Amino acid sequence: MKQKLDARIPRYTSLLTPTFLALKDLGGSGSNSEILDKIISNLEIPADVADIPHPGNENMSEVAYQLAWARTYLKKYGVITNSERSIWSIMPDYAAAEKLEDKKKVSNVDPTNPEPPQDNDPSNDDVEYPDEAKPWRARLSEILQTMDPFGFERLTQRVLRECGFTQVEVTKKAGDGGIDGTGKLKINGIFSFNVAFQCKRYKGAVGAPEVRDFRGSLTTDIEKGVLITTGTFSKAARDEASNPGKQQIDLIDGEEFINKIVEYGIGVREVKAYEIDEEFFQKI
Repeated sequence: MKQKLDARIPRYTSLLTPTFLALKDLGGSGSNSEILDKIISNLEIPADVADIPHPGNENMSEVAYQLAWARTYLKKYGVITNSERSIWSIMPDYAAAEKLEDKKKVSNVDPTNPEPPQDNDPSNDDVEYPDEAKPWRARLSEILQTMDPFGFERLTQRVLRECGFTQVEVTKKAGDGGIDGTGKLKINGIFSFNVAFQCKRYKGAVGAPEVRDFRGSLTTDIEKGVLITTGTFSKAARDEASNPGKQQIDLIDGEEFINKIVEYGIGVREVKAYEIDEEFFQKI
C-alpha cells in the first residue's frame, strides 16, 4: 500500500515554475543541491518538512524526490538540460525569459494528479525517470547501508583515492575524536591539503550536532574536513557546514556517494541500466 505523503510537501507539478526560477536565481545553472537549497529558501519550506525522507529511499528527502521529477519534466519539454556531471542549465530558448510561460506541453502535466508516475504505469512509458529515482539506485543504497562496516571503510578509501586523494588511511585508534580517516588532496598537481573524513552509514538525515562534533574533532594540522553519509543531511546540517564564521565542512550525501561509485565504475557497470556486482560489496 502506498504511503500517504505529508500534505505540506510540495508536489512536482507545483515545482515546475519554482525550479525554473531557482535556476534563474542561480545564474542559469545549478547542481541538484543548489537547486534544492534555493527552492527551500524561495518557498520558505520549514526545515522539518524539507528533511522528511522519501519512503523506500533513505538517501533522498521527499522534497528532493519531487524536485527530481520536476526537473525531468522540464527537461522533457525542452526548458532545461543537464550535463554528465548533473549540472542543470536553462535552454537557450528560455534563457531570456523572466518566468516560465504556460507552454502547452508543460501544461499537459495534470495538476489534479500531483503524484509522480509509478513504475508500473504504462501511460507514462514516454517519461524518462529521474536518475535519482531509478530502482537500481535504491538497491545500491540498501547494499551500502547493510554491508560489512570494515568493507564500507575500504570502499570509502577507494572512492576518495579515485577522487584524487593520496595517503588515505583509516584510523582505528581509541579516542580519535570521530575522525574515521585522513588523506591528502592535491589540486592541479601543486597545492596539497591535509583532509580528515568521517563516514556515517545513516538511514535518514545527519543533523547539525554531528557536523559540529566532527568540526570540533579536527586538529590544527587538518585543513579540510569531509563528512560522508549514506543518507542525507538535514537543512540545519547543511547550514552548519557552510557557516561563514566557522571552518567549512564539505558534505557528501548518499546520492553524491553513489554518483561517485558510478562515475568510477566501482562495483557497478552499465548495460541497459546499471548492473550492481553485489558480490563485490560483500567481499571488498
